[in-house]
Amino acid sequence: MSTTTLDRLRELLEPVVSTVGVDLEDLSLTPAGKRRVLRVMVAADDGVDLDKVAEVSRAVSDVLDPSDVLGSLPYQLEVTTPGVDRPLTLERHWRRAADRLVQVQLHDGGTVTGRIGASDAEGVELDVEGKPRRLAYDEVARAVVQVEFNRRNADPAATAEDDEDTEDTEVEDIDPDNDDTMDEEA
Repeated sequence: MSTTTLDRLRELLEPVVSTVGVDLEDLSLTPAGKRRVLRVMVAADDGVDLDKVAEVSRAVSDVLDPSDVLGSLPYQLEVTTPGVDRPLTLERHWRRAADRLVQVQLHDGGTVTGRIGASDAEGVELDVEGKPRRLAYDEVARAVVQVEFNRRNADPAATAEDDEDTEDTEVEDIDPDNDDTMDEEA
């Protein structure tokens, strides 16, 4: 797998997943025996449910099948969402994690833990022990949402949904020598 293959895949797939209403967060292509695993990670402001994962999987397959970007070797397609341990690196990541507890390692060596408030193109507001603290993104070395078992939230139903730590994944085996495909939901 070369970087150019991932670049070509990103160029091919970004507009496809965008039309489904999600953002392409990451791509990976790894060898797995006689085939490869193409992992497509997507996210959206309003979340990604299994129906959306299936829709993305179909759209990606429809574009990849006639394409030569992956060559003739068979591949397995996995469409997934970021896990809770995914670092916050873009403004949209901070926006989507609003009201979540985050631990931030700063470039100056310090660490800040606080609840995410409003974010914009330049930075984010954190509630650190009841006091507001503004952080510019260029101050942040690494930021990861913290798992909270008793997360504060006005809507208990939303808490149960938000604290699920599982990823949505649909797996599709694709063999270029066979027109049949097998879908599995993991």
